[in-house]
Amino acid sequence: MEYSPHELLAGWDSYYVILGSSAAALTGLQFVVMALVADHPGPSSPEAVAAFGTPTIVHFCQVLFVAGVLTAPWTSLGAVAIPLVLAGVVGVCYALLTFLRARRQASYQPVLEDWIWHVILPFLAYGSWVVAAMLLTGHGIGAMFFIAAAALLLVYVGIHNSWDTVEYLALQRSAARPQKSE
Repeated sequence: MEYSPHELLAGWDSYYVILGSSAAALTGLQFVVMALVADHPGPSSPEAVAAFGTPTIVHFCQVLFVAGVLTAPWTSLGAVAIPLVLAGVVGVCYALLTFLRARRQASYQPVLEDWIWHVILPFLAYGSWVVAAMLLTGHGIGAMFFIAAAALLLVYVGIHNSWDTVEYLALQRSAARPQKSE
């Protein structure tokens, strides 16, 4: 069954309103977390923040962007595909940049879980987003599900990475406190 661009996109309005709102709220929360840990005397550096903190904001903002694009009143799926492909390509490039930054920074030694959540999953999400956006005009429904899954994965990646950062800093702060004698 063929759907008009408006019919296809209208079915996703609620999904992207929820996802976009969540990404925006989580971006704000990340700012609060960064403000709270700014005075943390632990082993951090601008390079580590660029490798492990900033990508979270980028992922949330990319999800907010895709939510905005897919809730706009487009008249053609080809026109929708252009900003989605461009944003996805930017995301793939950013995932590669995150990999390079994580390798270059020296204040933290990433473990396998870090590589999976900070590099591999975002790369896969953005890569599938690009492919799905390129297939949008010929395979609208299937492409929309892949774009939705990629956007949701980026939100989960951001939530995981935010929590991982907070947990790491809390444990570092706890270890740095003098222990009370009993």
